[in-house]
Amino acid sequence: MRVAVAGCCHGELDKIYETLALAERRGPGRIDLLLCCGDFQAVRNEADLRCMAVPPKYRHMQTFYRYYSGEKKAPVLTIFIGGNHEASNHLQELPYGGWVAPNIYYLGLAGVVKYRGVRIGGISGIFKSHDYRKGHFECPPYNAATVRSIYHVRNIEVYKLKQLKQPMDIFLSHDWPRSIYHYGNKKQLLKTKSFFRQEVENNTLGSPAASELLEHLKPTYWFSAHLHVKFAALMQHQTVDKGQSTKATKFLALDKCLPHRDFLQVIEVEHDPSAPDYLEYDAEWLTVLRATDDLINVTERLWNMPENNGLHTRWDYSATKEAINEVLEKLNHDLKVPNNFSITAACYDPSKPQTQMQLVHRISPQTTEFCAQLGITDINVRLQKAKEDQHLCGDYEGQDDTEGNDSGEDPSEYNTDTSALSSINPDEIMLDEEEEYDDSMVSAHSDMNTPSVEPSCDQASDFSASFSDIRILPSSMTVSSDDTSGSPVCKEGNSGDPVDLGDGKDLTTVPLKRLSDEHEPEQRKKIKRRNQAIYAAVDDNDTA
Repeated sequence: MRVAVAGCCHGELDKIYETLALAERRGPGRIDLLLCCGDFQAVRNEADLRCMAVPPKYRHMQTFYRYYSGEKKAPVLTIFIGGNHEASNHLQELPYGGWVAPNIYYLGLAGVVKYRGVRIGGISGIFKSHDYRKGHFECPPYNAATVRSIYHVRNIEVYKLKQLKQPMDIFLSHDWPRSIYHYGNKKQLLKTKSFFRQEVENNTLGSPAASELLEHLKPTYWFSAHLHVKFAALMQHQTVDKGQSTKATKFLALDKCLPHRDFLQVIEVEHDPSAPDYLEYDAEWLTVLRATDDLINVTERLWNMPENNGLHTRWDYSATKEAINEVLEKLNHDLKVPNNFSITAACYDPSKPQTQMQLVHRISPQTTEFCAQLGITDINVRLQKAKEDQHLCGDYEGQDDTEGNDSGEDPSEYNTDTSALSSINPDEIMLDEEEEYDDSMVSAHSDMNTPSVEPSCDQASDFSASFSDIRILPSSMTVSSDDTSGSPVCKEGNSGDPVDLGDGKDLTTVPLKRLSDEHEPEQRKKIKRRNQAIYAAVDDNDTA
C-alpha cells in the first residue's frame, strides 16, 4: 500500500493533492492514503478563522472550505491530527474523531483506526507542562488564553493511549518525541536549525509525553511535523524479556507545505490484502475509550491519572478480551466508520464575506451518534453543562490578537514533566511577534531517560534506503542516504554510501527534478514568508 505523509499543511489542500497527482503520474502507481501531521487548518468560515491561534494578519481562508462545502472532494482518503494552528472550534466538535469533509477524517484528541489492516494512531496538539494535568475545560468563544491552551496535550489522552497492548503500525504526532534527534543525523539537523542546539544538548527539545508513547507503543513508523524541517531517525527499543524480538521505530519529520520544501514523503507499507478497503474503528481503542469515560475532566483543576500507588482502586484500564467482545456486540461486530459527514456550520462564501459571524459551541451529530453507540458521554455535552453551571468559558469576541496569558499553575508533577520547546524558530508563525515556545521553559535539563538502543551503522543505512527508494519523485520528497549518517555511532562504516535503487543507479547519480520542473538556483532570494498567502509571495518560478 502506498502511503503519502505530509508535514504541516497550513490549509494548502489544493497544493498537497496536486503534488500527490504529480507523484502518481511519475509512478509506480496510485497513492492509497494520505496522512497529515497537524496544522491542518480545517477552516469552514470566518468564525473558524478567528479561532486559529495566529495573529490576524496571518489568518487566511485557504482552500479547505471547498472540500467542506462539497465543491471539491479529496481524491484520496486523508487522515490527520491537530497541531497548534487549527480551527480549534471545528475540531472540538469531534473529540473522538470524525469526518471534517467527505473522505477527510480527523483522529480526534487521540485516536486509533485501521485501514486495509494497517493500524494508525495519533495524538493532536503540542505539549505544554502547565496545561498537561488540566481537563478539557476550553470551549468557544475562546479568550486570549484558551485559544492557545485548547490545543495543548492533556495527560488523559496520553494515559488512554498507554493502555493499548496490541502492535501499532503507524503513529502521528505534531511535535517530536523528546530525544528522537539522538537517533538520526543530529549534526545535519543542527546545521539546518542551529537555534535548536541548546535544547538538543540539554535534551529538552520535543515532547516528553510523546517520548513516553514512543517507548510504550513502539510503532513501526512515527511521523511528526511542527519544527519545519525534514529529519529521519531509527530508534531501536530495549526488550524487557530476553526472549522478545527487538523492535525498531522509523521516525520521519517533515517540513511545511511550500515550494522546494520537504513537506511530503511517499512510502510503501505492508498491509493485509484480505482487509477491507474502507476506514475501520479499532476495537481495542474503543474498549479503552469506554473504560476511561468516567475519567474525563472538563475543569481547569490539576489532577493525576490513576496509578498503582495505593491511592486508587483501579489503575489498569487496558482492554480485556471480554470487554472487547462487549464493544463488538454493541457495534453488531461492524467496525466500519460510517460515512456520516454533515455540514454543521455555514460555509465561507467569497462573494458574501461575514466578518462578524457568531462563534457557537456546537454538538456534532457525528459525535452524538458515536457516543450513543459506544455508551459514552460527549465531552462537549459535559462542557456545556459545566458552562451553564459555572460559566467556565471566557469571551473571545473582540480579541484581535493571541497574546500569551499563560497559567501561573505549578509545573506538572506527572513523570513526563520537564520542559517543552523553548527555541525561537524563525520559520514558525509567531504569536504577537513572540514565539509561543518561549513560555514553556521549565528546566534546563531533563531527568527523563528513554530506554532505547541507538542504531548500528548497517541498520541506519537500511532505514535511510527505505525512505529513499522513490527515485521518480521530486527531490523535495526524498530523504537522502546520509540522513542518519551523522549519528554518533555511525561515524564510520557504510551509512553514507550510495543507496542502490535496483537498476544499476544510485541516489548520487539519478537526477531528481523538483515539483516546478525547474532547477533550483544555487542561492535563492530569501523571502519572509511566514505562511501568509503561502504561494503568492514566492518567485514566479516556484509554481508548485
